[in-house]
Amino acid sequence: MSVRAMEKQGQTESQSHPANLVQNFFIVMPNGASTVEAAVGAQAQTALRAIQAAFASGGTHWPGPSPAEKLVSFEDVALEWYQNHAAAWAPTYAGRLKNRLETGLLEHLGNRPISDISPHDLLLVIRKTEARDVRETARRVLRIASAIFRYGVATGRCSDDPTAALKGALKPPRPVKHRATLSAKDLPKFLKSLEQYQGDLTKYAVELVLLTFVRTAELRFAKWLEFEDLGGSNPIWRIPAERMKMRRPHLVPLSKQAVRILEKLRSLALGSSYLFPANTKLGVISENTLLFALYRMGYRRRATVHGFRSLASTVLNEAQFNRDWVEMQLAHADSTVRGAYNAAEWLSGRRKMLQWWSDYVEARRK
Repeated sequence: MSVRAMEKQGQTESQSHPANLVQNFFIVMPNGASTVEAAVGAQAQTALRAIQAAFASGGTHWPGPSPAEKLVSFEDVALEWYQNHAAAWAPTYAGRLKNRLETGLLEHLGNRPISDISPHDLLLVIRKTEARDVRETARRVLRIASAIFRYGVATGRCSDDPTAALKGALKPPRPVKHRATLSAKDLPKFLKSLEQYQGDLTKYAVELVLLTFVRTAELRFAKWLEFEDLGGSNPIWRIPAERMKMRRPHLVPLSKQAVRILEKLRSLALGSSYLFPANTKLGVISENTLLFALYRMGYRRRATVHGFRSLASTVLNEAQFNRDWVEMQLAHADSTVRGAYNAAEWLSGRRKMLQWWSDYVEARRK
């Protein structure tokens, strides 16, 4: 019987049985042949259940999205993914990521069912960020989207990650512009300018970051309780894991010069648990305080706070210090058990290295 004849028959039967529903089934036989079957009413429901059972018994899901996929929005999955990971991130990183998530993705896709979002849908949204000429941010937003979709796949809310199809679709990143870095020969003039800087708190912050080459965030939020044995022979600064980029505790042996700077800070009697308190939302100096100080000293585009790390690394490596000591002090070492073990094993060597570096800097003041 042809399909047209069967449809005509089904229409006649449905008119004579108004409570019944005609169902047509296109069946592929094991030998590759195919046919069309028609069923009416209870017969149709029985056939449909039999086909669904056949899929289930074969370990195959019934085609089409599950009811859960239809109900869950992209925002639901994104916020669940964020909450599951936020506790492991530094507060500053978590804040930046949430801002990118909200402005780059949720604002445009938040109410859409996550299983309905296609690669093209996602590309149009990512290009809104790219259009602001922030290519690296656009790539980061895409990575966030990928993490969310992979989480959605793992938790059964969608079937695939559409970001996989976007490889090569975004504009390439712009060439990296390396941060301005002082050279060793520039150090004497810089130190003379720093000595004349008006503003003791900021000046001491710049001096301390120069001698310890920690990152700006690690310095800004420093608390007095993190410093030990300042009056003894082995003074040390223990920076907690949550403030470190690599998310593990960091030990900074303190030179005699660094201890003297801390004593000067203590004498300011600022009455805070922080070394560098300020009337800001976070209660400490802002992330641009030290950079703007360099600008006022005449070093715009000539030096950055991060550049102190490069300067120290260059000088110490040229002085033939153990490269592992240098990398460990820069907190570049890997996060394996071996790396954690060496952090303690090399402490004595790193203390000698940092004292040598402080002596080197002090000699350039003369």
